[in-house]
Amino acid sequence: MRRGRGPASASSTTSSSSALFGGESATSSPALDTRIPDLLKELHQLIQQTQEERARSEHNLTNIQKTHERIQYEQKGKSKGTSTAVSPYFKSKLRGLYSTAKADAEVEADLLRKCLDKIAQIKAIRNERRIAAKSAGIFMEQEPPRKTMRRGVLMTLLQQSAMTLPLWIGKPGESPPPLCGAVQAGSDYVAKPGDKVAARVKGPDGDEQWILAEVVSFNTGTNKYEVDDIDSEEGKERHTLSRRRVIPLPQWKANPETDPEALFHKDTLVLALYPQTTCFYRALIHAPPTRPQDDYSVLFEDTSYADGYSPPLTVAQRYVVSCKESKKR
Repeated sequence: MRRGRGPASASSTTSSSSALFGGESATSSPALDTRIPDLLKELHQLIQQTQEERARSEHNLTNIQKTHERIQYEQKGKSKGTSTAVSPYFKSKLRGLYSTAKADAEVEADLLRKCLDKIAQIKAIRNERRIAAKSAGIFMEQEPPRKTMRRGVLMTLLQQSAMTLPLWIGKPGESPPPLCGAVQAGSDYVAKPGDKVAARVKGPDGDEQWILAEVVSFNTGTNKYEVDDIDSEEGKERHTLSRRRVIPLPQWKANPETDPEALFHKDTLVLALYPQTTCFYRALIHAPPTRPQDDYSVLFEDTSYADGYSPPLTVAQRYVVSCKESKKR
């Protein structure tokens, strides 16, 4: 394993594969082969319906704008001392227009949620195929077993995995589910094969460290996971770990604008993936995301700095998890 923090380690080689990050890597049964094309057709139809619904609602939005402009025009024409209150006619008209706009928006939102569901189903099937192929030792030509690649390629794959993490979009009043942002999974949750986790393992020198890993299996008899180090040749660094040594990574991004409670707040102690490495380190939240596309700003514990913390560094929601340890003194 090569996991240094500095620039020197960032240019070293490592072992991994794009298949680790959701890529499809094997042939599969005809049933699975037909499911994805069918889902893609359904997704295309939903997208078309969404576009049609949006185009249809544009006429109503234009009427709202024109009504407001007419109200402003009439109010400007009134002489001084006369009432500028909106007339009952325009109040009634705007009430009807806004009610229609609200209904149109709800229809469009429902279609978009259905689109997201289809995308999630497609990703789940692709992951099933990858896991099944991995177990059988079958790989497609374009995605062979993990091979040596430059660290920059692995870092790019990690970044892509973070960027493509779906944003949770719930219905009004619906709470974010477990593994959305900072929302932890229940104590009885078991990560599935292929899921990415933070895993506490012993390094070559005997020191323990939190690494980015992929779940291989979970043994209900022993209550232990088998996980593969994401930064090693496939199967070469497999660890058997108890549940308390495995933390599932978020499966959805939390939206700061609608679900700020699903984010870690300022000064919260977390484990965060240090940039350009595959290791998690203790850090304090310096600033949570303010927009859906934003990352966390974190302060890593680092004794080389006078105050014991690094300057602020950005880490994606995908790679920030709760730390149950206490803050350092």
